Amino acid sequence: MWNPLNFLSNRKSKGQSDHTDNITAMDSEAPEIENSGDISQSENPWDDHQEFLGGEPPLEAGVVARSGDALERGTKVADKEAIIEALKTVYDPEIPVDIYELGLIYEINTELDGNVRLTMTLTAPGCPVAGILPQQVADAAAGVAGVGEVEVTLVWDPPWDMEKMSDDAKLALDAF
Repeated sequence: MWNPLNFLSNRKSKGQSDHTDNITAMDSEAPEIENSGDISQSENPWDDHQEFLGGEPPLEAGVVARSGDALERGTKVADKEAIIEALKTVYDPEIPVDIYELGLIYEINTELDGNVRLTMTLTAPGCPVAGILPQQVADAAAGVAGVGEVEVTLVWDPPWDMEKMSDDAKLALDAF
């Protein structure tokens, strides 16, 4: 079946034929452009999640979400506490505790230009919300006044464990 979002991915579904020959033939009258023979779009970090909803391979470590725009010169840069408060609005839907108190945010780096680099993990590599949670984190941080571009990097090392939770989170989950 044809997926209307196929143009977002550079992967082919099983059984999908390679139409690059047809495209090359149609473009034969066009001016010569260097072509490696492979059509590639920007990598979509949600492809793996969408294809493996059955709990198969997890997202790979690396940059998985971006949000926000560069700040204009002279804009006051947000402080770390404001970013933390925004991150506390993001919840793992399976756990009634925000991601910051769960200890999923490993690092918050605010640069002089207001750009923010976050390093986070998930409770498990096969987490069912792996495809959406990093983007929610990026969007929440980007929504803070004084934050420019946000980049969220997902890591699996060190792995998350319950010791990374705050005391408040442990109390809320009765995990003492």
